[in-house]
Amino acid sequence: MADVVSFGELLVDFVPTVNGLGLAGTEAFKKAAGGAPANVAVALTRLGITSAFMGMVGEDGFGHFLADTLKDAGVDVSPLLFTKRAATGLAFVSLQANGEREFLFYRSPSADMLMASEDVDAAAIEKARALHFGSLSLISEPSRSATLHAVNLARRSGKIITYDPNLRLHIWPDADAARSGMLLGLKHAQIVKISEEEVAFLTGRDDPIAGARALWTDELTFMAVTCGSAGCYWLTPAAQGKVAGFAVDAVDATGAGDAFMAGIIAGLLKQPSIPEDPAQLDTICRFANAVGALTATGRGAIPSLPARAAVEAFLNERAS
Repeated sequence: MADVVSFGELLVDFVPTVNGLGLAGTEAFKKAAGGAPANVAVALTRLGITSAFMGMVGEDGFGHFLADTLKDAGVDVSPLLFTKRAATGLAFVSLQANGEREFLFYRSPSADMLMASEDVDAAAIEKARALHFGSLSLISEPSRSATLHAVNLARRSGKIITYDPNLRLHIWPDADAARSGMLLGLKHAQIVKISEEEVAFLTGRDDPIAGARALWTDELTFMAVTCGSAGCYWLTPAAQGKVAGFAVDAVDATGAGDAFMAGIIAGLLKQPSIPEDPAQLDTICRFANAVGALTATGRGAIPSLPARAAVEAFLNERAS
């Protein structure tokens, strides 16, 4: 029984061993498990929240590598399926000198895109407290219907639904399709993590708070707008605030947003409801900022996700 079921893509990230060269100039890559929902699942376990991963990988060496990686990290992989109909998805990551990255995906289709509604493990969702998902599984069928089916099961069971729009524009058919799909996921969620760039993309507004309010739905109880190393804004129906980030020597930003998402989920799941005290929300967001910052100091997402003790030590050092 897991506290959180994370649903969506699980793939292999190939991360350059040297920053700043781009894909054309890179000669060596480090293999790492990735996929935003999978990153969140592992990050949660390292923060002391039990998690399960639901998705599909290929019946191939990469698929088994990914399943073993999640299992070794303490994630329940019983809802994870294997298929021979497609290979496991791959993503090559081009790192700039500051750790920011571009992605080149190989998924035409990849196994995660073939997850169908009948593949959804309803029992796993029923046993959990929360369901987490992202927008990439909403790009095409049958994974789109599978995602919405999982979300509807969670809603009917009274589960907390968390969501990350996670824009990857180049793998959507076009910008309009991306907006439509990202907004479709947003209307079902209660807790959302979104970047300021994604807010601008969806609303056309440069002001993160104004844009976030324009995206607000009746379902939402909490939204965090991330601003990279500058920190984040948080919003509830009645209040809002900003929490500063942490300056670190960034090596690879891959997974930092997913780590932040896990920090938010971990903090909010400890509460009986969304706190009304701004100081409590500031504390939760500061913790999430630290989780994201520490993740950016290593190569690859899952290998760099920190344990709770490391996050707490980091916060104690920054407080002194």
